[in-house]
Amino acid sequence: MIYLDNAATTQRKPQCVIDAVVEAMNTMGNGGRGAHGTALKASRAVYDTRRKIAELFGCTRPDHVIFTSNSTEALNIAIRGLLNPGDHVISTDLEHNSVLRPLYYMEEHHGVALDFVPANKQGLVDYADFEKLIRPETKAIVCTHASNLTGEILDLHKIGAIAKAHDLLLIVDASQTGGCVHIDMKEMNIAVLCFTGHKGLYGPQGTGGLCIREGVDIRPFKVGGSGIHSYSKVQPPEYPTRLEAGTLNSHGIMGLSAALDFLAETGVQTIADYEHKLMMTFYNGVVDLPGVTIYGDFSEGHTRTAVVTLNIHDYDSSAVSDELAEYFDIATRPGAHCAPRMHYALGTQEQGAVRFSFSWFTTEEEVDAAIAAVKEIAEG
Repeated sequence: MIYLDNAATTQRKPQCVIDAVVEAMNTMGNGGRGAHGTALKASRAVYDTRRKIAELFGCTRPDHVIFTSNSTEALNIAIRGLLNPGDHVISTDLEHNSVLRPLYYMEEHHGVALDFVPANKQGLVDYADFEKLIRPETKAIVCTHASNLTGEILDLHKIGAIAKAHDLLLIVDASQTGGCVHIDMKEMNIAVLCFTGHKGLYGPQGTGGLCIREGVDIRPFKVGGSGIHSYSKVQPPEYPTRLEAGTLNSHGIMGLSAALDFLAETGVQTIADYEHKLMMTFYNGVVDLPGVTIYGDFSEGHTRTAVVTLNIHDYDSSAVSDELAEYFDIATRPGAHCAPRMHYALGTQEQGAVRFSFSWFTTEEEVDAAIAAVKEIAEG
């Protein structure tokens, strides 16, 4: 199979990730739940992974790295743990439902007001619109770093500067950029960075988390076992225990740790450059085909993730993706991509779109085969 659905999950993992998970399952106990060797090994491994995540994303304190099962859980923790009735939040049309649904929940159940920076027909935003939407009661800007639909990257330096100037919290969904785009929380004035392990970080599914700037206090999303303060009726107030009730996925975290080593050895920029090359090869191979419509800005110098989303004639996107899988053994993602506002902005809410997304493990030969498949479908 030619796997071009890496924006959903990187199915091909470094061998060191697989080996680390197997080793953890054979040798690790429950971190923080004992003083015996296997429990201590788990505790040390989890802390070491916190340190690596903090270093990757510019988080000043490893104990402010919180592990979750994915970025959706991390975003729920941040959004529901920071916002209060009467607060106002600014988001964008680029958002995934991992951002949208927690915000809509807070709007419906807790009286939080929402505004969205609009995207144009190319999926681009005007950064001046962030300033225009700010009110006295605005508490936060919550936004993705990159659209999972078009690959458009938002300039977090600009957004972070706006947040800093108005004393707003900047909460970022880095699901599409962690591991393949430079992120520095301090440089970008990010209050909370939410990440997932199973995409550009090349870790296992079931891993993710949030990095929290010092001084940002998030209410616990869930409470329960912590391994410390067992006689207290409330969740311990210190990070990371405050937000990590219950047993962690230490086996998955060990896999994530190995993936972070792979990223450090290979180089985030090296990976980004290679993926960009593959993306542009595919784009240049299909952009002029009759009946092919591509979404997003591919102009030289424009920053984006390694995603090409397209439609062919007026064909239903699911039918195109099915044909790619059935007749060409190529895996893509069709439909709405959990990004409804962006599809409305692009005018593709009925047809959907077919997303091709590339990774470090994609080969040039696979890209050439995908170009040939799109050409054959377009020519009928």
